[in-house]
Amino acid sequence: MQTNPLLSPFTTPFETAPFQHIQPEHFLPAITEAIASAKKEIAEIKAQPLPTFENTIEALDRSGKRLGVISAIFFNLNSAETNDQIQKLAREISPLLTEHSNDVLLDQELFQRVAQVFATKESLHLNPEQTTLLDKTYKSFVRNGAKLTTEEADKLRIIDQELAQLSLRFGEHVLAETNKFVHFVDQESELEGLPEGAKEAAAQIAEEKGQPGKWAFTLDYPSYIPVMTYAKNRELRKTLFMAFNTKSSKGDELDNQEIILKLLQLRDQRAKLLGFGSHADFVLEERMAKSPATVMDFLHSLLEKAKPKAEAEVKEVAEFAKKLDGLESLQKWDFAYYSELLKKEKYALDDELLRPYFKLEHVIQGVFETASKLYGLSFRPNSEIPVYHPEVTAYEVYDQAGAFVSVFYADFFPRPGKRNGAWMTSYKGQYLENGMDSRPHISIVCNFTKPTKTKPSLLTFNEVTTLFHEFGHALHGMLAKGTYESLSGTSVFWDFVELPSQIFENWCYEKECLDLFATHYETGEPIPSELIEKIKIAANFQQGYMTVRQLSFGLLDMAYHSQNPDTIQSIREFEQEVMRKTDLLPKVEGTMVSTSFSHIFQGGYSSGYYSYKWAEVLDADAFELFQEKGVFDPETAQSFAKNILSAGGSEHPSILYRRFRGRDPKPEALLKRSGLLNA
Repeated sequence: MQTNPLLSPFTTPFETAPFQHIQPEHFLPAITEAIASAKKEIAEIKAQPLPTFENTIEALDRSGKRLGVISAIFFNLNSAETNDQIQKLAREISPLLTEHSNDVLLDQELFQRVAQVFATKESLHLNPEQTTLLDKTYKSFVRNGAKLTTEEADKLRIIDQELAQLSLRFGEHVLAETNKFVHFVDQESELEGLPEGAKEAAAQIAEEKGQPGKWAFTLDYPSYIPVMTYAKNRELRKTLFMAFNTKSSKGDELDNQEIILKLLQLRDQRAKLLGFGSHADFVLEERMAKSPATVMDFLHSLLEKAKPKAEAEVKEVAEFAKKLDGLESLQKWDFAYYSELLKKEKYALDDELLRPYFKLEHVIQGVFETASKLYGLSFRPNSEIPVYHPEVTAYEVYDQAGAFVSVFYADFFPRPGKRNGAWMTSYKGQYLENGMDSRPHISIVCNFTKPTKTKPSLLTFNEVTTLFHEFGHALHGMLAKGTYESLSGTSVFWDFVELPSQIFENWCYEKECLDLFATHYETGEPIPSELIEKIKIAANFQQGYMTVRQLSFGLLDMAYHSQNPDTIQSIREFEQEVMRKTDLLPKVEGTMVSTSFSHIFQGGYSSGYYSYKWAEVLDADAFELFQEKGVFDPETAQSFAKNILSAGGSEHPSILYRRFRGRDPKPEALLKRSGLLNA
């Protein structure tokens, strides 16, 4: 019988995942065995005599490493390269992991040991990182039911199992809806305004789907966005808009409305069982913001500043559309199209003008060179490192002294087994053990414009900033220098985790950075200075509108999770009511955000979507220091690497931020950057 590659030591370079040998059927037995092994480790901790920080708290952090690695491989594949077999396995594996997690966190004997160490905290002379680990460990037990009665703990187990399954189903439905939709166009005349590259990509999709000679459009971003931005054909825009904005809300087998109601009820029941007023109260206890009231004040203060500007921007687009095409009523499927035309008129700038300067391979090199100039990193592709799909590239990462830093995987194009959007993830965390620094394996996954038969992958400027954003997260993971895996890399407060990603986007607007990589893919000419200047000037174009849009998602998330869900009779009506105060364009019957709002119903952003805006305050304030000292100033970069990127969650983020900036963040930096200071 073939050995299960997930259960043998990995003999690959840097002990990376042996993707070439892993089959879906390996996962269930591997997870089962890894759980049994993790249980033995827990039993050994409980068998120790008097509990100490080392034999209980540190030992707990070290336990279950193999289970963590196998689970990471499995769930990362379920997001980036899934299929029916993997999705079916997820429904079997998820409950096993939930049960194991509950077995550990509801183990009274284990909790008593943790509580004993916690009670003697003051006499242990721990360093800040050890103190954080002790506090986090004790809290994780309490926040996951360690103080409940047996009857309450049994209720919690049932709730957690159901939550895990519902989140999986939510994501499966959204992916199935995305993959199901395809719209064919027969006549090229219907594609007026669409860039040649987008048309060629659509013809390629049609050919792949067995309809040569036609053009096909899907709900993948590189197919959807160009239509919404450039297609003069209003009906085509409306068709795609309606498909995109009615995902999983049609009352069929892929509908997510009942799943959302159930998720909200279970999250609320769980929070109340644990002694919290709401799910938002539970989540925010472990965030910088601390409470729903703080979040709501923050969101509303920004809304107050941004909404007048947003309304003026929408009015300007509506008047422009009327003047240009006699359009009497600007609809949601019109906004991006006329905005792009207006931007072109105001700034002589559009994405198609910039795209030739952003060949994907050049942008990747630009990202690497930016990381090199700031943090001394170098990236070497290694084809010996196994990958899960031929489109994925694996790199070895080294520091200035030539020491190995990380493995880095990059996966850039849409495909049926990959969910939409862009994200950073980890296959293995960083930690110190027996004096050895075990380095991380980090990945970024995106859905960018694919190459065609005649053109390479040419990115929009928005895709460039997305790549920098995800790479900022990757740097947070790669540069980790912690002792404990649970506090290392991106294991930080959720409203702090977006700081490294969002600050890195700022370099896309700087000439010194763009000059490193932005060259015309055909002529090799560097991007003209006047285009860079236009990018900077246009950066605030419709910043009010975009801010209100982001705030609307944050407010919807908080509305769902900070009140009693029993009062919600209809997801559709509830969403409409909440978003009325941020709606800037006429409502479109039948459309919904919630049923495909994967961040809060499948990902980890429930009661946390505000984090993007919260971290924008931090990133705008932090980047001001780089602007004062020079965007590639070595001292500032070294300080940011040491105090933010490498520090992970070793201390409270406000302490780490103050150490870098010398003070608390000032929100004025964001308002100033967004052009909202005098709004």
